[in-house]
Parts: sequence; structure tokens; C-alpha cells
Amino acid sequence: MKFPIYMDNQATTPMDPRVLEAMLPFFVENFGNAASRSHSFGWTAEEAVENARKEVALVLGANPKEIVFTSGATESTNIAIKGAFEMYADKGNHLITATTEHKATLDCAKYVEKHGGSVTYLEVDKYGQVNPEDVRKAITDKTILISLMHANNEIGTIHPIAEVGKIAKEKGVLFHVDAAQSVGKVPIDVNAMGIDILSLSGHKIYGPKGVGALYVRRTNPRVRLAPVIHGGGHERGFRSGTLNVPGIVGLGKACELARAEFPEGIEKVRRLRDRLQAGLNRELDEIYLNGHSTDRLPNNLNISFAYVEGEALMMGLKEIAVSSGSACTSASLEPSYVLRAIGVGEDLAHTSLRFGLSRFTTEEEVDYTIQRVAAVVKRLRDMSPLYEMAKEGIDLKSVQWTAH
Repeated sequence: MKFPIYMDNQATTPMDPRVLEAMLPFFVENFGNAASRSHSFGWTAEEAVENARKEVALVLGANPKEIVFTSGATESTNIAIKGAFEMYADKGNHLITATTEHKATLDCAKYVEKHGGSVTYLEVDKYGQVNPEDVRKAITDKTILISLMHANNEIGTIHPIAEVGKIAKEKGVLFHVDAAQSVGKVPIDVNAMGIDILSLSGHKIYGPKGVGALYVRRTNPRVRLAPVIHGGGHERGFRSGTLNVPGIVGLGKACELARAEFPEGIEKVRRLRDRLQAGLNRELDEIYLNGHSTDRLPNNLNISFAYVEGEALMMGLKEIAVSSGSACTSASLEPSYVLRAIGVGEDLAHTSLRFGLSRFTTEEEVDYTIQRVAAVVKRLRDMSPLYEMAKEGIDLKSVQWTAH
């Protein structure tokens, strides 16, 4: 067993060696520009890009012509939301999203508001799910786009995407899904789920960083988006710029592997996640699962450890890489806005850890994590009078603390 143990696979995944192997020839040997149509160097690069496009499409149940390559899910989401807002301005300027979305979506929503649009931020239930009927009620004659994540990056909860997609189709509203966390982990079929636009990222599925894709529906309806990056009109005009051929090849290989090893690989990860959860429950009391118990990512476990300060807990786990929330916002010491949105109190929100498992996680690593987390939690609770007071039945909220 190697240290440190990596348990933060919602932030990023290690690259699969098979992905790296596929990419390597395109750094030095096959270095051509995929837009160079007059010689074999360009043809070789273009063929590799188109093969990758097919693999991305297959994992989504899409047509290869509906796949646009980008630098990652954040850029894809920017094109989806800003591009729709600009392109459909004559139809309306209203966007619907949820309070627990990734910052990429929430910041794009702020951009829409700043530029004269309006946004409805739907509340979620205690599990982090949006009610499809709330989506229906929020739709107006000015609504042009619904944007929801498939699965939450912090608590792993899966939204009822197919139900929302059906409502979007009934109302003639475009539906964008941020699937950065869910691709390769749960089944996705853009047609069956009524998805019109979808964002994904390579580094969440054992592929390289700095590459992603945007699915843009071509028929029923044909979706048009204004470009965010202008230039040579690459990628059907959606996203200009010389294509990152090695990265795109890696993304394609990662999607191929995700499809080939589904669902057996996911079941293995789910068993390890359940082993981790059962072990922590066995060793510790006063711990609480955040998110839905079943409608969740198979590799995610977000738990609050009562009477323990989250930062102190993480400092005690130096040999285990875990997160206290989203990697995109973890520089802040504010409690997670996702946990606050599902009704977790500030005290408990500060004690949460997110464990993200991968296809490379082992039973030995899980068992070590259980024992190490339990030991650190018990030690920190022994140092604090709060846990002991709570065990004695004292209502800590009623205690009048005095400063000396």
C-alpha cells in the first residue's frame, strides 16, 4: 500500500495508463494540426480526433456530429449557458437552475443576470434533489434554458434528469446538463433523458486535464449556440482554436474504457464505497450521511462527523487525500453552500469530509482509511468537552458560554 492514499476522485482522477499509452504518439510522432487538410500529418491527426468524437458520442448515446471538443466542463458550460442566452435573446432571457450547482453554472447565471437576463434558482430537498414539478412551475414564456447538474460534485446526489427532460420537451425549453461527475459512472442516454446540451470533462473519467466536450443536439430541436471563443471557426464554429489532439485522443480512450468496463467496474467501486461507509458507521457514532442514500454516485461518500472541526480532522489525515467540499472552492473556509442548501447546520457543515473512490482504489486502502479516520475522530473528540457533554444529554444549544 502506497502513501498518501488518494480518496479525492471527485476533484480529479488519476490518468489510466491505457489512456496515456493512446496519447503518447500524438505528442512527438503524429504531431499534425487536425485542421491541416493538405498533407498526411493533418490527416492522421484529423482521423484520431474523429475516432475520439465517435467514442465520446457512444458513451452519451449521441451522434458524433453532435460532439464539440473544449478545454473541459467549465468551458462547455460557459458555451452552453452564455451561448444559449445570446443566441435565443429574441425568444426570451430567463434561465432556470438550482442553488447547489457547480460554480461554473452559478457564475454563468450571474453573468446572465448582469447582462439583462433573469434567473430562477430552485431550492433542493434535504437530499439535494430538485423537484421536477418546481421546474415546471418556474417555466415562463421567456424561459430559454434549464441548466442542472446530473450528479452533485460534493454530495453525489443524482437529479431526476429524465423527468426534467420530459418537462423541458413539453414546454419547448432547452435543457443543459452538467455531467462532469456522472459520465462513466451512471448510465446516460441524451435522447431517452431529453437532454439538448451536455458538458463533460476528461479528468473526471481517468483522462487528461485540459480537455472536455460539449454535446449539442442537431435534431428535434436543432440547438444553436453563440460561440464564446472566436477565431478560425473550428468545431463547427462552436469553439475556435487549434484542437488539443493528444488530449482529445485521451478523452476518447477514457470514454471507450468507461463504456467497455461498465457496469462491472462501477459495481466494484460501489462495493468499496459501501465498505467504507459501513466501516465508519461501525467504528463511530454521531456521523451523518450527506446526500441521497441510494440516488447517488457509486463512488461518492460525504459524511459529517459531529463534535469534530473539519479542518482539524483533515490535518490529522495527512496520509489520506480527502476534501472538505468542492476542489474549485475549497480555498474558502466558509461552510459548503451545497450542505447549507440541503439544511445541514453550520456546525455539522464544518465537520464534513468528502471521500471519492476510483477504479484504482483497493480494499486495503479503504480499510486503512476507516481505521485512521476513526482514530483521529476519537482523539479529537477526547480533546473537546462538547462530545462528552452531548453524551451526557446536555443540550449544547442551551448552554450559555462566557468568555474569560
